[in-house]
Amino acid sequence: MLQKDIRYLKGVGEKRAVMLNRLGVYTTEDLLYLLPRRYVDYSNPYEVAFAPYDERCAVKATVLQTNGGVRIRGGRTIFKVLCADDTARLELTFFNSEYTVRQLEVGREYIFWGKVSGGMLNRQMTTPIFIPADSPLTRRAVYPLTAGLSAKVVSNIIANAFKEIETIPDFMPQEILAENNLPDLYTALKNIHFPQNDRQLADAARRLAFDELFSLQLGLHLLNGQQRRKSNIKIKSVNIDDFLHSLPYSPTRAQFGAIRDILLDFKGETTMNRLVQGDVGSGKTLVAVSAMYCMAKNGWQSCMMAPTEILANQHYANLSKMLAPFGVKTGLLTASLKAKEKKEVIRALQAGEIDILIGTHAILSDKVQFKNLGLVVTDEQHRFGVNQRNTAGEKGENPHILVMSATPIPRTLAMIIYAGMQISVINEMPKGRKPVQTFLVGTDKRRRMFGFINKHIQAGYQTYIVLPAIEESENMTDLQSVTKYCNEVVKPMLPQARVGILHGKMKAAEKDSVMASFSAGEIDILCSTTVVEVGVDVPNAVLMIIENAERYGLSALHQLRGRVGRGDVQSYCILVSDKQNTNVQERLKFLAANPDGFAVSQYDLEHRGPGDFFGSRQHGLPLMKTASLCSDLELVQAAKEASARLLKESPDLTAYPAIKQRTAKMFESLTL
Repeated sequence: MLQKDIRYLKGVGEKRAVMLNRLGVYTTEDLLYLLPRRYVDYSNPYEVAFAPYDERCAVKATVLQTNGGVRIRGGRTIFKVLCADDTARLELTFFNSEYTVRQLEVGREYIFWGKVSGGMLNRQMTTPIFIPADSPLTRRAVYPLTAGLSAKVVSNIIANAFKEIETIPDFMPQEILAENNLPDLYTALKNIHFPQNDRQLADAARRLAFDELFSLQLGLHLLNGQQRRKSNIKIKSVNIDDFLHSLPYSPTRAQFGAIRDILLDFKGETTMNRLVQGDVGSGKTLVAVSAMYCMAKNGWQSCMMAPTEILANQHYANLSKMLAPFGVKTGLLTASLKAKEKKEVIRALQAGEIDILIGTHAILSDKVQFKNLGLVVTDEQHRFGVNQRNTAGEKGENPHILVMSATPIPRTLAMIIYAGMQISVINEMPKGRKPVQTFLVGTDKRRRMFGFINKHIQAGYQTYIVLPAIEESENMTDLQSVTKYCNEVVKPMLPQARVGILHGKMKAAEKDSVMASFSAGEIDILCSTTVVEVGVDVPNAVLMIIENAERYGLSALHQLRGRVGRGDVQSYCILVSDKQNTNVQERLKFLAANPDGFAVSQYDLEHRGPGDFFGSRQHGLPLMKTASLCSDLELVQAAKEASARLLKESPDLTAYPAIKQRTAKMFESLTL
């Protein structure tokens, strides 16, 4: 019954089936999982005279009179219904809704839900939804809709489905349900659509959220290699003191800790799968270089993937300089290399003449083959999907995996997204690094701000100005256009400054050229979109100006702030916003007062949700309908423990075919 074609369910048919298909509903099971977006609450209706003006609310009144409808301009028919209670009259207006009006019985009491207008004694509502006042249901689900489908039609179709279904096979083991006080699946689905009270709705939502968190944990454990594979990579020595002693500075305690974690993994019996997480500028690259140096000294190759060519070039230049004295050979592979150059790099790699290959997605090409790949490093890992990391790993025989992220992620979220991975956190900055001072100003301070910029330009320093829009948009007139701002604000105020423009619509070669010029000190002010969030280090850039700062999440703003403060000169981040909304002001003031990226990300997670960290499905985080990664930490932990127990009993889930099938469906765009 669950796999029955939706066309053959009572109340559907061919025409409505097409509409439901647009919502992703093809079977009865899909229909049951078409979950409500919200609920209309009829439980505490107002008296008519005391209903809040111009707000959606529930009002209880008795129908006194209906009319037969009047044709109005445009071919529409308007229907009026007169209602009242002891406090005032209520006039209802419906358009082209004769069937709806006919359902209202004169003399019967109803609860109407809609926006109330009109005067104190004569209130009005337009096209309200309603239920009889004596209805046992105090809520009505509101569903995602498409043209031709109303909420009531969808609700009726779902009700018809439950008339045909008496039970639903439950994939969740009974002991897990009992331990977590969760209802069975049939009860949960029925009560999520037709709750009779708050308790039923809360229990149903909790069960369905648990299901999603449970499947998410299982899938990510499998994807991230929770089934620890035996390592064939033999490491004779993890002594890298000669390399560390050659550095012109001493690594921080947190860097030493991360390096120690990795070297211990190398000596283990299973392959490493570790995340190094740290703020922008905390020194994650040194940790990765230390790991790759160890691999090279033990005769194994490494590869390091960067999200942009310019960042790959920067890593190549830095690593070559650091490692050449030790005889470690590095290579570079990016899409912009000439065919002859690519061919030579691939040949040298296969011959074992390159110890460390640095590159972009070009490394994933089928033509790229290693002689003996021992370690895969991905930089700015949230820019790479799970499949891409897996593809790189398949170029060797169970190589160690090291991923790095400069996006501080609260432990709440990290323990889900990085299920199955060991985590090393670099929570301190290199010695001598001064925190970036952050200020929030309005546009009325812009002239003064440009005086501040000019002062630093005259002293030989550079500035980023980040704007959210590439070009003018009629729908977003308050956003600053990069090109317009550059030409109409920056150049008139600072005519002597050398100004560059950088945005996402530019070709890769153009972006690299502009960024190279800025890095070389040939540009004083770089007007850019957020493409500079991940870019080369420019220690000479000491000012970060962010216009329309309210348009960004705090984590994105913090990433942008991390573009400056790379040298030993005091750096500044100026947030420009005229939005007086209390929540906006609180968010931006929080950022200004908190240089710690982990504190910022925790605040962002609690107030905006996980979207700021993972905005699209390429990051390997499936979309969820009911579960929240931001709240109910107890449920997150319970799902984590339950999934870990199942994986211990059956690492590949073959003992639980229904659970395995469900998990695979959740991760259908990925490879389990």
